[in-house]
Amino acid sequence: MNIKRIFKHAQEKHVPIFQFNFSDLFQLKGIINGTKKFKEPFILGNSEGESHFLGLNFAVAIKKEIEKKLGFPMILNLDHGKSVDYLKRAIDAGYNMVHFDGSSLPFKENLKTTKKIVDYAKKRKVLVEGELGFLRGSSEVHQEMARVVVADMTLPEEVRQFVKETGVDALAPVFGNIHGIYRKMPALDLKRLSMIKNRVGKQVFLVLHGGSGISPLEIKVAVKRGIVKININTEIRLAWKKALEKVLKENPEEVAPYKLAPKVIKAIEKVVTKKMRLFYNAS
Repeated sequence: MNIKRIFKHAQEKHVPIFQFNFSDLFQLKGIINGTKKFKEPFILGNSEGESHFLGLNFAVAIKKEIEKKLGFPMILNLDHGKSVDYLKRAIDAGYNMVHFDGSSLPFKENLKTTKKIVDYAKKRKVLVEGELGFLRGSSEVHQEMARVVVADMTLPEEVRQFVKETGVDALAPVFGNIHGIYRKMPALDLKRLSMIKNRVGKQVFLVLHGGSGISPLEIKVAVKRGIVKININTEIRLAWKKALEKVLKENPEEVAPYKLAPKVIKAIEKVVTKKMRLFYNAS
């Protein structure tokens, strides 16, 4: 599987690759059911926390087995890794991509550490995603208004240097996006995104983190302006929680997880299908 070629195709056609995060088999089955009808490449993601829970080798083994049955490429990404050693372990375990989140570090330290990971990953033909700017929030539902700080956003003038000196394959900029779903979602700074895209051209694949809760129209405009990869996590977690709470309430005596699972899996499948239909036709 030539992952870079898959990303280049998406970049040229302005059709993004979706990443769906999972941390249990209900979520995984829902994601697979929602994507398989489209027969298009997609990404399975685990954050550091999610991968600690599942186990790196377990996630890789599951990915390989499912890919055989699907018959089309499926990419496994270690999402928001903050430890160099842990990212190396993910690479060695067989992850196809890793994302180093150095957003809380000073620019030079972020650049230097990202480059270390790139140097290690490239020898093993693994793609690396870097992050520039500080992305607030967490992958959950928040009752308050979203708080976006302009000072957190990616500076277009820093992007070219970061990409050139690190050698990253993908870059997650901050341009009004935020992790989680809020009572009122912020508007994306699409002008800033265009400025970032103009500075990097086709050198790097731009990533939209915090894809949950953003309107389909904004997502489509962001893709036209250069976004190649879109991360979805909170909406999957929310569908999982709501469906599980409902099915437990409706079946208070049931103790067999596999009998409770179908409705939970279906709820997640609906979320995934809705996202994929923004850009793909089901077969």
